[in-house]
Amino acid sequence: MTTYRRRRDFARTAEPRGGETSGTGDRFVVQRHRARRRHYDLRLEHDGALLSWAVPKGPTLDPAVRRIAVRVEDHPLEYADFEGTIPAGEYGGGDVIVWDRGTWTPGEDDPAAALEAGTLHFELHGEKLRGHFVLVRRGETQWLLLHKRDEHAVDDWDPEHHPVSVKSGRTNEQVAAAPEAMWRGDLPADRAEIRLRPSWRPPTDDELAELAALGQKGTWTLQGERIKLTNLDKVLFPGRDGEDPITKRELIGYHARIAPVMLPYLADRALNSHRFPRGVDAPGFWHKKAPSHAPDWLRTWTYPGADADDVQRYIVPDSPAALAWLANYAALELHPWTSPIDDVEHPSWALFDIDPGERTSFDDVLTLARLHRAAMEHLGVLGKPKVTGQRGIQIWVPIAPRYSYAETREWVEKVSRAVGNTVPELVSWAWSRSERRGLARLDYTQNVLSKTLVAPYSARPRPGAPVSVPLEWDELDDPDLTPDRWTLRTVGDRVAERGDPFAELLDQRQTLPPV
Repeated sequence: MTTYRRRRDFARTAEPRGGETSGTGDRFVVQRHRARRRHYDLRLEHDGALLSWAVPKGPTLDPAVRRIAVRVEDHPLEYADFEGTIPAGEYGGGDVIVWDRGTWTPGEDDPAAALEAGTLHFELHGEKLRGHFVLVRRGETQWLLLHKRDEHAVDDWDPEHHPVSVKSGRTNEQVAAAPEAMWRGDLPADRAEIRLRPSWRPPTDDELAELAALGQKGTWTLQGERIKLTNLDKVLFPGRDGEDPITKRELIGYHARIAPVMLPYLADRALNSHRFPRGVDAPGFWHKKAPSHAPDWLRTWTYPGADADDVQRYIVPDSPAALAWLANYAALELHPWTSPIDDVEHPSWALFDIDPGERTSFDDVLTLARLHRAAMEHLGVLGKPKVTGQRGIQIWVPIAPRYSYAETREWVEKVSRAVGNTVPELVSWAWSRSERRGLARLDYTQNVLSKTLVAPYSARPRPGAPVSVPLEWDELDDPDLTPDRWTLRTVGDRVAERGDPFAELLDQRQTLPPV
C-alpha cells in the first residue's frame, strides 16, 4: 500500500487511502475504468489488499487470446466496491464501474510465491468471468493474462460486448453522466464514500424465495419493512402469445426487482396510480389519495396548494418495499408528477407525447419520433425517447427547475408544432379524439401541474404486462422495435444487458433554448 499512497494526493483525489477494513480473503473485482485510456482493472484480494493489474483490452473467456496485463500498485480493500468518478487531473481521473465481481481460488497453496516465480494459476467465479485463468510475467511490470480451454471457455468472447456494471446495471457513460457517489480521499476509508443521490438495491434471492413460498396471503419482509400481502394468486394480466397469465405475486416481485432503475423517476414526487383490483380485463380507476390504512413506513406528502375538495395527501414511493406495497394495492400503472415535492411549481422534465390515432401506424409514430430527434439535435438539447408499452412514444427532456409549467408547456408546444408542420398529413391538433380523423396528436398539454405520463419501467394494463421502456435514439431504427416489445418478464434482461438509457438524464439541468 505504500506505493499506492505515495502516488495520490489524498487532500484532492477521490480514491480511498485504505483503512482497517477486513475482507473475505477471496474476493475479486474487475473495474472498467475510463481514464486517459480505457482499460479494465483486475483485482484479486490477498493478504489484506487488492493485487491489481491494468488490462487494456479487458479479460476474455477466449482461450486463443493473450491479453497484456500491467501490474500496478496494490489497492485498498475499500476500493473493491467503488463505482463512480475520480476528478479530472487526479491520478486515474475518469469514471469507474464494477464490471464484474465474485470470488477467486488460487491454483497454488502459496499465491504470493507463485507471483514471485512469475506464474499464477487461479479460478474466477464471477457473473461474467468464470473458469481457469493464468497470469504469466513477461517483464518487470508486464504480464500476460489468458484463459485456459475448459468448460467455461468461449471462443471470440469480447468484454466490450458486455459493457454493463454488475453492481448498478449502468454503463461507464451513464455513471459519468450521473454518478451516485464520490470518494473523499481526505477522510478515513470507511467514511470516504459520499452519496450524491439515492441508490437502491434489489431484493435478495432469499427475499424472493420467501415471496414465492407465501400462500394466498401473508406478511413479506423486504429490506426490513413488513408488507401485508393478499390474493397473491389473483390473475392481473392475461397471458400473451400463449404465455401463462401474470398474477399479483409476479407483479410484486417485478416491482421489487426493477426498483433500482425505476425509483429515480418516482422518488421525491407525488404519485398518481392506475389501479386494477379485478385485473386488467375489468375497468380500472385512477387513485391519488394516500389511504388511511397505508403502513407507517410508507412515505406520504401533503400538498400545501390543494383546494379543500382536492386530494390532500399523496404517496411518494421511495423504496423497493413501497413499490411492492403498491403492486399489492393493484396499482399497475405508476404516474409520477413532473415536478418534485420540494418545488412543485417548477417541473424538472419537459414531456413530448406522441399520441397515435386510429389510422396512425407505428411507422408513422417512428417518423414523428425521429423528427423529434432531429429537433433535439438542432436545438442542442439532450432528451431521449421511450416506448409507452401501448402504441405511442414519448420524449423526456430534463430541464432546470426554473421554468413555470406555463413556460415549459409553451416551449414544448413550439417544438411540437414545428415537428407537426413538417408532416401535416400525420398530425391533427384537434382536442377531441373524434375530431382528429384518426391522426396522431402531439400532446404538449401534458406539461401541467399534477398531470402525468407513465413512469419508465411501469407496466401497462394489457395482456402480457407490457412495460414502458426508455430507449437510445438509434433504437428507433431497429426493425424489430415495437411499442410493447418488452414485458415485465423480459425487461430485466434488457436492463442487465444495456442498463438504463435515461440514467444520464437524471442529473441534467438544461435551459430551454429559443425555438
